[in-house]
Amino acid sequence: MRLSTVILPIQRWAEGQKTWRRAEDLGFHTAYMYDHLSWRSFRDGAWFGALPTLTAAATATRRLRLGTLVTSPNFRHPVTLAKELISLDDISGGRITLGIGAGGNGFDATTLGQEAWTPRERADRFGEFVPLLDRLLTEGAVTQHGTHYSAVEARNVPGCVQRPRLPFAVAATGPRGLRLAARHGQAWVTTGDPKLYESGTPEQSVQALRDQSGRLDAACAEIGRDASELDRILLTGFTPDRNTPLESVDAFVDFAGRHAELGFTEIAVHAPIPDSDFDIDPAVYERIVTEAPAQLG
Repeated sequence: MRLSTVILPIQRWAEGQKTWRRAEDLGFHTAYMYDHLSWRSFRDGAWFGALPTLTAAATATRRLRLGTLVTSPNFRHPVTLAKELISLDDISGGRITLGIGAGGNGFDATTLGQEAWTPRERADRFGEFVPLLDRLLTEGAVTQHGTHYSAVEARNVPGCVQRPRLPFAVAATGPRGLRLAARHGQAWVTTGDPKLYESGTPEQSVQALRDQSGRLDAACAEIGRDASELDRILLTGFTPDRNTPLESVDAFVDFAGRHAELGFTEIAVHAPIPDSDFDIDPAVYERIVTEAPAQLG
């Protein structure tokens, strides 16, 4: 079980860089950040861009893997995103993971002036976005004409440091997204079943995650892929447990152990932010990453 963290881009870099360096010093596997233009209760406060911040984090760290959790088509295009990712992968020395999802109905969905897409439209776009981005990151020149995304002689030499490309961690719960994860992902990401967040129980959440994981196995079987090739990442904070697993090392070990039994190989926890949904004890947060791995085995 690998432990990773999520650092929200709410601090100017002069202060924020300390959080990224501390994540490396503590021994987290990966430090992720959301790729949004703004997000929920943070909309009226500071919120910096994901890829420039990750570039700065790449120069401030040496071992820590870095990534998005997640990037979406809401305001990204595969051609420009591919160029930026190749550059970021190079600057980091091959330490980038792209978490990628279909997007939702948050502020990003309409900030460019478009109407929010329906779930079907998001799935349609995601179904074009991921395969085209895959090609752009693995081929030197790409021409493709799609319904939503096209590329004409898009050049991406020399490509990624990581070969054949940087890894994709595909966020998905529905059948189309899970098929994309099975075909293109090196990892699968879930936050659980959002319908259970308000009124569900931890036991129901575990069962929902078991069902999701089983559907991923089936999607892999459809294309003849060994499902064990995919890492399985749980982003915490959005299940009925909320922040309860972060109240103590023992609580986290129990939580992580139950989810390891479901096949999860990585758990991501949010770095503490006072007066927010992620207002957890910084001392416990640090003890979790330094003490829990030995208990998890």
